[in-house]
Amino acid sequence: MAIWETHIRQLALLEEKGRLRALSPRTGRDFASNDYLGLASDPTIAQAVADAIGNGVPVGSGGSRLLRGNAPEHEALEAKAAAFFGVEAALFLANGFAANLALFSTLPQRGDLVVADELIHASVHDGLRQSKAATLFARHNDPQSFHDLIAGWRAKGGKGTVWIAAETLYSMDGDIAPIDALAAIADRHSAMLVLDEAHGTGVFGHKGKGIAAHLDGQANVVSLHTCGKALGAEGALICGPRLAIDYLVNRARPFIFSTAPSPLMAVAASAALDRVADGDDLRSRLSELRGEADDAICARLGLPMSRSQIIPIMIGDDKRTMAAAAALQAAGLDVRGIRPPTVPTGTSRLRISLTLNVGKGDIRELGEIVQGIIP
Repeated sequence: MAIWETHIRQLALLEEKGRLRALSPRTGRDFASNDYLGLASDPTIAQAVADAIGNGVPVGSGGSRLLRGNAPEHEALEAKAAAFFGVEAALFLANGFAANLALFSTLPQRGDLVVADELIHASVHDGLRQSKAATLFARHNDPQSFHDLIAGWRAKGGKGTVWIAAETLYSMDGDIAPIDALAAIADRHSAMLVLDEAHGTGVFGHKGKGIAAHLDGQANVVSLHTCGKALGAEGALICGPRLAIDYLVNRARPFIFSTAPSPLMAVAASAALDRVADGDDLRSRLSELRGEADDAICARLGLPMSRSQIIPIMIGDDKRTMAAAAALQAAGLDVRGIRPPTVPTGTSRLRISLTLNVGKGDIRELGEIVQGIIP
């Protein structure tokens, strides 16, 4: 049909560039997921969900939180999360994308300025497109760039609130943001600091509270903790001042007009918080895998030592990246190629994600194979 001609051409162009995407089955040893601590199949979390089902907790919520979808399990999780992260209040949403969309489209106001890291997640970009605030993007992990953009905006007459937005751990580069420097800039400019802990929660910090746990509870800090990565469940928690959470409940369209997450996912996330709080053994094992990867992958390929559980292997060309990923998958190692628009043009890469779903032997095998396919 003629109506699809444009779509057909666009898909053909993606294929020509080596960027056509398709769903593929989950096979091979896990070097691709964000299940860093292996909690997606943790028996204690599964048992908590089974017990909840046995006690009559429904699978579905039945509606939005502001209608009849607000379950006791949602509120119990939010109370536990607020206590665990040391904040006044928390709000549970369906996933991290919805949470960032809600947060950035709602909290910054007309006349405000949001200064975000240039590599911040796509969900933040989408939230900012719906925001009434002005938006500027700072150079990646460059505190001076944040400061200069804020100072320049003020010099031109900007009078509203400034919002500084960053991820604590960037999921495609595996690098950690200069959190304390950004916090100092926020204090200097009387700004709000919004930190996405998606890939830090559970893995870093005391009891897995995240990379910026020491900042949680401050009046000018809002943090996001996803439940679908190291916590092994689904959903996301926006944590911060009670006023911010109350405002989101009243104004955030992605929250107001969405069916609430399953109460069973709230149960799972609550059990996961308990598991990571007592999960020094898990974090220790993951740290050991990082050490193995430093020797078997980074040193072998001449890469910098790992800064986190995420190790990017830069290739550059889209088609070569996908060919390398296919070779690893054929060897039973589930490594995925990452291409634009997920990453900037010319920076296509293999993303190695270390999880407790693999062992040291798997990592050594990956290092041997990848050395043979990467020039």
